[in-house]
Amino acid sequence: MHIFGVDIGGSGIKGAPVDLDRGDLAEERFKVLTPHPSTPDSVADGVREVVAHFGWTGPVGITFPGVVTGGSTIRTAANVDKRWIDVDARALLSDRLGGLPVTVLNDADAAGVAEMTFGAGRDRRGTVILLTFGTGIGSAVFTAGELVPNSELGHLELNGHDAEKHASTKAKDDHDLSWEHWAHRVQKYLAHVEMLFSPDLFIIGGGVSRKSHKFLPLIEGIKAEIVPAELQNNAGIVGAAMRAAQQG
Repeated sequence: MHIFGVDIGGSGIKGAPVDLDRGDLAEERFKVLTPHPSTPDSVADGVREVVAHFGWTGPVGITFPGVVTGGSTIRTAANVDKRWIDVDARALLSDRLGGLPVTVLNDADAAGVAEMTFGAGRDRRGTVILLTFGTGIGSAVFTAGELVPNSELGHLELNGHDAEKHASTKAKDDHDLSWEHWAHRVQKYLAHVEMLFSPDLFIIGGGVSRKSHKFLPLIEGIKAEIVPAELQNNAGIVGAAMRAAQQG
């Protein structure tokens, strides 16, 4: 069974058909840059370009980098244009895709659902927290396999600022941090999250997960197990397609 997934990020919009039996992309993903300014209309055009690249005409699952309530309404937009707030994303994106059935959910929640089903969180029943490091820091919290949606732990206060301003991959790039320096920041952030939630497992996702060997061994003092996401930066696409399939 194939369903299309799209992952909207602060820097790129990527998508592909997903094989839901294998939990993997059925074709090589296609990506366009997130427009600037990243207004609802301009991002919707980017989504349309990604879907049209494959000639897709069925249901589409789409992630959004912010809080999504009621399966449609955007409540926060930390890393895209603020004009997204209060937009009915499902209606906008379905209209832009010519009326195709659309499902919308938080991007990290989508990645978490995929990792818990097909990746590093398989068969883990305690408290599991997936954290995606990229333009910001996304989070997905699971307890006994159930998702607590829209957790947004990247906005916890750390050193007087949003944690993602201090420990995201963008912060590493913007400040030209070494892997050692950045790993120390990530360690402080994980210690803060661990103090609040006492998870059994941290899954580290986002594009940086494919370079986990460069920083995970440098992180010390965290009691929870820490592993890289197995689906890496495709997890959001897979999770979006899974949610679309569930919605029928």
